[in-house]
Amino acid sequence: MSVIRAAEARRSTTPNAVMTTFASPTLGGAGQALWRVDMAPGREGPLHAFETEQIWTLLEGGATVDLAGEKIDLVAGDTVVMPADLPRQVFADARDGFVAIVAALPGGRAYNPGGVSPEDACELAPRDAERITPPWTT
Repeated sequence: MSVIRAAEARRSTTPNAVMTTFASPTLGGAGQALWRVDMAPGREGPLHAFETEQIWTLLEGGATVDLAGEKIDLVAGDTVVMPADLPRQVFADARDGFVAIVAALPGGRAYNPGGVSPEDACELAPRDAERITPPWTT
């Protein structure tokens, strides 16, 4: 049994959100990754795809998820299962932002669905056709 203390949680900050890893293969030796996403009001994540399924549960606030062109509004308590390899983008509620908990298999890589990087991509984003493993999932 592994216990990961709150002080050991790993934080990754991007221009859009803060991801706090609670458990992962490199944090407690877990076979799955579990992290929290805090996104400020009006912020939006980048359009991307992910190689593995992700399960998101909103704990606070609200969000809109664009999953392969289908927009889904979420409020606290809602859960969305995002299948692997579908383009996705998450938009925080303009007034409240959101807090979510996310679970996924570790090692899944993020990539640009069209193979081209947006000009304003942050340093943690994949470049063009590159596939990267986000640090909060390892």
